[in-house]
Amino acid sequence: MIIYSTEEKNGDLEVKIQGDLDIDSTEIFDEQLLPLLETYQTVNLNFEQVPFVDSSGIGLLMNTVQSLGEKGTKVTISHVQKEVKDIFELLQIPDIFGEGVVL
Repeated sequence: MIIYSTEEKNGDLEVKIQGDLDIDSTEIFDEQLLPLLETYQTVNLNFEQVPFVDSSGIGLLMNTVQSLGEKGTKVTISHVQKEVKDIFELLQIPDIFGEGVVL
């Protein structure tokens, strides 16, 4: 289960996510976060408090980045913990998302 907080800065949105990004996060992302994120041109997902991401979380993240990109929203993912970054690199997530998404 995740919780999140948002902070708007100069028309951009930072979303601080806390908790594991897994199957339990799907409903929160799809029903609460995605509609909110679509209203901004630039969104940063701060993963500083995300200690674990499973395959459901990876799929959810990929869907979110793709959906927002199709609507013209630039997404970045920052402050990724080493354990999660290792998973991202193993699955080649930075290459899939393209340069400048995973910071």
